[in-house]
Amino acid sequence: MRNATLLLLFAGVVSARHAAASPAFSARTMARPEGVRHYLVDLPTHLPDEKRPTVILLHGHGSRAAHIIGMTSFAGYKMDGWARVADREGLMLIAPDGMEGSDGKRAWNDCRADADTNAQSDDVAFISALIDTAVKDLHADPERIYVYGSSNGGGMALRLGTEIAPRLAAIGAQSATFAATSRCKAPTHPVSVFITHGTKDKIVPYQGGAIGHWLLRGRGTGLSVDTTIAMWRALDKLPETAQVYRFPHLNRDDDTTATRYLWGASPSGLQVELLKIDGGGHTDSSTRNEAPLFLRMLVGDFNRDLDTAEEAWTFFKDKRASGR
Repeated sequence: MRNATLLLLFAGVVSARHAAASPAFSARTMARPEGVRHYLVDLPTHLPDEKRPTVILLHGHGSRAAHIIGMTSFAGYKMDGWARVADREGLMLIAPDGMEGSDGKRAWNDCRADADTNAQSDDVAFISALIDTAVKDLHADPERIYVYGSSNGGGMALRLGTEIAPRLAAIGAQSATFAATSRCKAPTHPVSVFITHGTKDKIVPYQGGAIGHWLLRGRGTGLSVDTTIAMWRALDKLPETAQVYRFPHLNRDDDTTATRYLWGASPSGLQVELLKIDGGGHTDSSTRNEAPLFLRMLVGDFNRDLDTAEEAWTFFKDKRASGR
C-alpha cells in the first residue's frame, strides 16, 4: 500500500475514473543528444488523415507518460480524462517521458533554478523536435498544437509557452506556477494560457513558496497562482476584469467549490483562464469518482463539479498558433 500511495503522489495529477474507449496507443522513440527519448501516441483510427489537432501531455515529477495519457492504471485508478476527450473529439494525444533527475525519478527541466531534483535535459529542444515529427509524420495540424502538463509537467508547459509560444495554439497547467527563482527569461510572445489550481495545494502552494512535501525534497520554489496569471494577462494585453462563472455544486460530500475566471472575450483570440478550486489539493477535478481517503490525506481533496480535461479542451479548441 505504501508504494502505491507514493506513486500516485508523485504522479502530480491524481484522478479516479472509469476506462475510456480503447485508443490505439503506440510507443515510439527519438534519438536526442541526452539519449533516446520515449513517447506514446494515442491515434484513434477514426482520426482524419490530415490536419489532426494534437495535445501534448506532460506528466508530473515521478510519473510517466503511460499514466497521464490513460494507457495504464495503478491500484485501480486510471487517468484517462484526455483519452475520453480525444476519442470523442478526434484528437491526437502525444505523451513523452521525462528524463531521470538526481533523485532517480522522471522529471522535466522546467524553469526552476532551485529545483535540484529536476532533469537537466534540453526538454524545450526535445518537445520542439517532437512537434516537428508530429507535423511531418503524423499529420498534426501545425496551427493546432496544444500543450497540457500536470505539476512539474505544468511547469514545463509554462516554460514552453515562454520559449516556443509561436508554435503553440495554447498551453495548460494543472497544479503549477511560474518559478520564483528562474533560469528562464520572462515570456515575450503572447499565448493563451489555461491554469487550474487548488487553494489548499500543499505541494505547489497557491500563494507561492517552497514546492514539495515531506516525501518530495529539492523541488524549488514557485510564484503564487495570482502572480502567474497576472504575468500572462499583462503580456496578452487583456483587461483586468474577468468573466466569472461559479460551477454548480453537484455533491454535498465534496467540500471544494470551482470557479472559472476568464480574461478575453473571444474563444478564438487570446485568453487566460484560471480554474480555481477552493479547498482543492494537488489534483485535477472529476465528476466520475471519488479518491479514497488515504489518497486525499496525501494530496488533498479533489473537486467533483467538473472534469478538468473537458474544461481545458473547451478553452483550447478554437485557438490557433500565431506562427510569428
